[in-house]
Amino acid sequence: MASMRSILIFYNRLLPSLKEKTHVIYTKRTFILSTVTKYTGGRLVPFGGRSCSTVNKADKLDDSFLKWFLLLIPATTFGLGTWQVKRRQWKMGLIDDLTRLTTAEPIPLPSDPHELNTLEYRRVRVRGHYDHAKELYVLPRSPVDPEKEAREAGRISSSGETGANVITPFYCSDLGITILVNRGYVPKQKIRPETRMKGQVEGEVEVVGVVRLTEVRKPFVPNNDVERNRWHFRDLEEMSRITGAEPVFIDADFGSTIPGGPIGGQTRVTLRNEHMQYIVTWYGLCAATSYMWYAKFIRKMKI
Repeated sequence: MASMRSILIFYNRLLPSLKEKTHVIYTKRTFILSTVTKYTGGRLVPFGGRSCSTVNKADKLDDSFLKWFLLLIPATTFGLGTWQVKRRQWKMGLIDDLTRLTTAEPIPLPSDPHELNTLEYRRVRVRGHYDHAKELYVLPRSPVDPEKEAREAGRISSSGETGANVITPFYCSDLGITILVNRGYVPKQKIRPETRMKGQVEGEVEVVGVVRLTEVRKPFVPNNDVERNRWHFRDLEEMSRITGAEPVFIDADFGSTIPGGPIGGQTRVTLRNEHMQYIVTWYGLCAATSYMWYAKFIRKMKI
């Protein structure tokens, strides 16, 4: 809405400014042309009559240019609004695809790690046991609230509660490989394993989770501190090197939460979708500037 106000203010200031400058040009042109004379047969003949005709033609030419030039503003804002409509359709399709993937019936984890490159956000099922001695901690993290994140997508906000996601090597008994499992969120006072011993299950368990790929460090995100076991982004190659696991990573779902342990379901799949706001803004600007153009050039001409 701020952009709409800015363009309307600019539009309102532009019209009188251009008109004032045009009047100055007309005055100078009239003064110059009215003083031009021609020496004919020993007499000085002023060009007074011709100067008025020239000025009138120049007036019409400048008004016509200004009229069609200012029409570019509503035309451009209409084009931007239409582009945002198409962007919103694309984003809604992408959100629907992610929702289907994260709610689909889980499949067995493929034995070929390379096959996972096309399965991000796909639900998979594994069976095996955790190696709690090699936990990794991704922090700071806040608990995921899907409904809240859908409402506040794109905003810089915080729930006020911070902690960490616990990443634990998991030996898959059916595949014979060790992978990495994000067991979920723990508050900062529960990061140390001895504070949540009840959740450090030793036996074989079944885990349903969402496949995640490696993550590129974003601007302003600190580098991972491997020595202090403080991870800020998902670097599968380095995590695999430290733990001896395969570069395979899944986020355990909420149903895989073990009482007393980390809370699963920490996959953030909400995409920023503010296109409706942009659509309203650009089409609103188009309507406002179109009316201003009509009132200035069309209605005035009819009067």
